[in-house]
Amino acid sequence: MRTDDLDFHLPPELIAQVPPPERSASRLLHYRRDPGAISHRTFTDLPGLLCKGDLLVFNDTRVLPARFMLRKSSGGAIEGLFVNEIGPGRWRVMLRGLERYDGPLRFAAESNLVAECTARLEGGEYEIKVSSDEPAALILGRIGRMPLPPYIKRDKVADPRDSADRERYQTIYARNDGSVAAPTAGLHFNAEVIGQLAAAGVERTCVTLHVGLGTFKPVTAATLEEHAMHSERYEISQAAADALNGARRDGRRIVAIGTTAARVLESHPAGEIWRPVQAETHILIYPPYQWKHVRALLTNFHLPRSTLIALVAAFVGLDEQRRIYAEAIERRYRFFSYGDAMLVE
Repeated sequence: MRTDDLDFHLPPELIAQVPPPERSASRLLHYRRDPGAISHRTFTDLPGLLCKGDLLVFNDTRVLPARFMLRKSSGGAIEGLFVNEIGPGRWRVMLRGLERYDGPLRFAAESNLVAECTARLEGGEYEIKVSSDEPAALILGRIGRMPLPPYIKRDKVADPRDSADRERYQTIYARNDGSVAAPTAGLHFNAEVIGQLAAAGVERTCVTLHVGLGTFKPVTAATLEEHAMHSERYEISQAAADALNGARRDGRRIVAIGTTAARVLESHPAGEIWRPVQAETHILIYPPYQWKHVRALLTNFHLPRSTLIALVAAFVGLDEQRRIYAEAIERRYRFFSYGDAMLVE
């Protein structure tokens, strides 16, 4: 499949820079593949669009405030992004502005905390030793900023919206630290909508996929087959496996809340019983993929030439994906992480 088949023009003003005043105040485009009907709703309509017995599968990963600033001894700034913790005081990070400097680095927000670069890796990544054995999540909780995607513009040093981002760039059910980007389809849910879903007999369970740096990366290869898909860690608990086995046994729909949940589910072999597992997936879903488990998908509107829009095209068909997005643009839907949502059945 050619990557430019996934390209489209998006007016820049449709890229949402802030979330709506309330989580569930976003709009919801509803698409039914049979008969190809599009309707325009609000997110609070979701409980009435689902069926009693549907199993909603959420991704309960928690986003770390992974962005931080370091200072060279000269005072020069280095932008940092936490990737993962290798061991006590040992972090894998991305750094911008380090160049050939090899002296001590002080955290701008906590000057008594010092870092030393111990290895230069590929792709702009580094290994650093931090002068504290505190868990990285605790340190970042004090000094970090939320790792918003680059299309959401914030001041590099400080921004009055930082405190709001800490709450709103996080789902209300997040519980497992590990992501550097939010599973954004879940940002629309508040306690009221979740309560209405339960009252309507809609079931839910959670899996965990820690969203990595590659999720929102545009595809630069000429074809999807040539794209080197990133790998991400995921976990299916015993409770989630039981819920999924029950839905399959009863013939009930599995509804993925977001592309990350969909990738976890579709990484499971067809016809096999669901079991608890901790693993990694590098599944790349694009037309003409044959779906094994997911029967409906709730998702946001995605970047051109991305693996995420390829997944949507695999679900509805490439021509229909183009038609849906053209109508969303015409009707001025808000795009990307803080934008509106779509339910595709």
